[in-house]
Amino acid sequence: MLKLRLPPLPTIRDVIKLYKLSALKHLSQNFLLDERLIDKIIKKAGDLSKSHVLEVGPGPGGLTRSIMRKNPRKVIVIEKDPRFKPILDMLADAFNYSNGQMDVIYEDIRNINMSNMFPIEEKKEWTDIAPNIHLIGNLPFNVSTILIIEWLKKISERSGPWSYGRTKMLLTFQREVAERLVARPCEEQRCRLSVMAQAWTEPNLRLIIPGKAFLPKPDVDVGVVTFEPLKSPRTMHQFNFFERVTRTIFSSRQKYSIKCVGRLFPEYCREELSHMVYKLTDLDPMTRPMELTVEDFDKISTAYKYLLEKHPEISLYNFRASHKILSRKFTKVNFISECAE
Repeated sequence: MLKLRLPPLPTIRDVIKLYKLSALKHLSQNFLLDERLIDKIIKKAGDLSKSHVLEVGPGPGGLTRSIMRKNPRKVIVIEKDPRFKPILDMLADAFNYSNGQMDVIYEDIRNINMSNMFPIEEKKEWTDIAPNIHLIGNLPFNVSTILIIEWLKKISERSGPWSYGRTKMLLTFQREVAERLVARPCEEQRCRLSVMAQAWTEPNLRLIIPGKAFLPKPDVDVGVVTFEPLKSPRTMHQFNFFERVTRTIFSSRQKYSIKCVGRLFPEYCREELSHMVYKLTDLDPMTRPMELTVEDFDKISTAYKYLLEKHPEISLYNFRASHKILSRKFTKVNFISECAE
């Protein structure tokens, strides 16, 4: 398919100079100016022709231009910084003039309800092919981890853009964060973020962009990651519950996992219940957190949930909230005898 023929446009570098724009440090802004590199990034999103694309944080519109040239049916861009309004309005006019359709929304993405942004006819069943909807963003470093956790939660709930089906994402992250998202068991970067991303999606690191390609140059390189929601999630536990278990276990990466699991329980029953978890799951208590698979975390979560149902008073315990004291409702002797039942 031929690329869309847009009216002549000034370069990204020229419009930045024209409107005297500079990247704001407190918003973690970095501009990508190399159009060949930008096209290479957007190519990783797959076929965008006749699709609906939601772009988050377009800034001066570098990625936006490349998206437009892929013949999408509609582009929606959401930008928090109103300084980019003249540039984005110019791009919208050019795209609409070329029989495209672009909406520009000036708002923080976290304040936007994304559930009704696309036509109902694009909706697919979860087990069908993915809808022709794409979420793309060159995310600021200071919000990228927060946003991906929020969006993974929406994927688990099948809400927002994922109420239309298994909507795909292409996002940029600080290289270290990108490598964490895709890290497999036993890899150095394996962490809570790895498990949460891989429980509900298939994340893939598609491209590393050198920091020198950005203006101003960040201290780190940037990773481009694609996410495809799984037809069958690797856990059926509720997101916040699963995240709590995962976060607790990764609280001490170098310790044996049984020590980390123990932190789910108050001290007076920690040893007994942590051993009970490993008895129920048939896992090796001497494994390190980074060695555990998503399925292992799912087993531990299931065992923990079972013990919460048997001893609901321990659900009040939070090892991070040291100022909160869990009242003992029974003696340790009685507790051990109950665990043995």
